[in-house]
Amino acid sequence: MRINGKLWTLLCIIALQSCHTTKITSVNLPLFDTEAHRGGRGLFPENTIPAMLHALSLGVTTLEMDAAITKDGQVILSHEPFFNHQITTKPDGSFIEENEEKKYNIYQMSYAETQQYDVGMKPNPRFPQQQKMKAAKPLLAQVIDSAEAFAQQTHRPLPFYNIETKIQPATDNIFHPAPDEFVTTLMKVITEKGISERVIIQSFDPRSLQIIHRLFPSVKTALLIEGFDKRSLDEQLQQLGFTPTIYSPAYQLFSDSLLQSCHRKNIKLVAWTVNEKADITRLKQAGADGIISDYPNLF
Repeated sequence: MRINGKLWTLLCIIALQSCHTTKITSVNLPLFDTEAHRGGRGLFPENTIPAMLHALSLGVTTLEMDAAITKDGQVILSHEPFFNHQITTKPDGSFIEENEEKKYNIYQMSYAETQQYDVGMKPNPRFPQQQKMKAAKPLLAQVIDSAEAFAQQTHRPLPFYNIETKIQPATDNIFHPAPDEFVTTLMKVITEKGISERVIIQSFDPRSLQIIHRLFPSVKTALLIEGFDKRSLDEQLQQLGFTPTIYSPAYQLFSDSLLQSCHRKNIKLVAWTVNEKADITRLKQAGADGIISDYPNLF
């Protein structure tokens, strides 16, 4: 019998679920969660192993990162599903221009091809403190291995991983797989590395969160909310269809009433991206459950 692609994906999801969800134990989130945004891109090149290890050395509790999928089904760290002109140097040493960046589609490249592009040497005027170094977009598996080893070697607690699924309906099967395949591919790495109890899957797009909730109910989820989203908390949760572990709004949306509404629903509030010490202090004192920042040294 010939199995089509969608059926094969479904079978893979079921196999992953049956093999691994029963092994997931409950691990409480930190009392106050300090998260290094993209590994702390204010200090090191974003979504790279050096950034993640430096953030751990500063004592953060969670490494925040973004996942993309290559043509050959590898999960790598990338905020966009293409090579952003602000950070990328081509193999020939020239820079990618803004008007051409979407031509460098990660989903249409093999993992080996992605490693020819540097994402650590181009100066980024938005982050003048950022250390410049040669760096490629790493495999999620490599990031996990490096972070776990560093934590053990330095005798610090093992970190949490807050991983964003970079998907949207308009670019399904163009810049990334459809949500079911994306989740299957991502969770395969997470379960193989045995870190499911310390993973948070976050997204602005509710579809991947809904799949995680249905098939991997013990995995923590975070609903990301843009600053321009004027819907009420109840309206946003109604669209999602379940109660996530974390509600994660742009920090400008934070208010005492929003925090209280989340806590009444047993939802933690973790705000992004907070880059001023005064704002971090204000939100922490107000009772926020966590902060995501480009500058983990401010914690």
